[in-house]
Amino acid sequence: MEHVRGEIDQLDEQLIDLIAERFGYVDRAWQLKNNPDEARVPWRINEVIEKVRARAEDRGVPPQLAEALWRQMIGWFIEYEMEKLENRAEE
Repeated sequence: MEHVRGEIDQLDEQLIDLIAERFGYVDRAWQLKNNPDEARVPWRINEVIEKVRARAEDRGVPPQLAEALWRQMIGWFIEYEMEKLENRAEE
């Protein structure tokens, strides 16, 4: 069990590294947008979710799990972008 927990901990570190990399792109994306309305793009959200679900299914991961995780992450990133864009508009 100790070995399995160690492997999980290692994967958690890698996941955080990948989320940090994704966050860097999100941080850049808001800078390229003009107003808070551009933070939420429904067609793009659907596109990302479809890709994530398909990848999860191909890898033997329950697509519902992947979708739930990504919807949470996307929602957080949208709120982050909207806040940044609103703050910039107020300056």
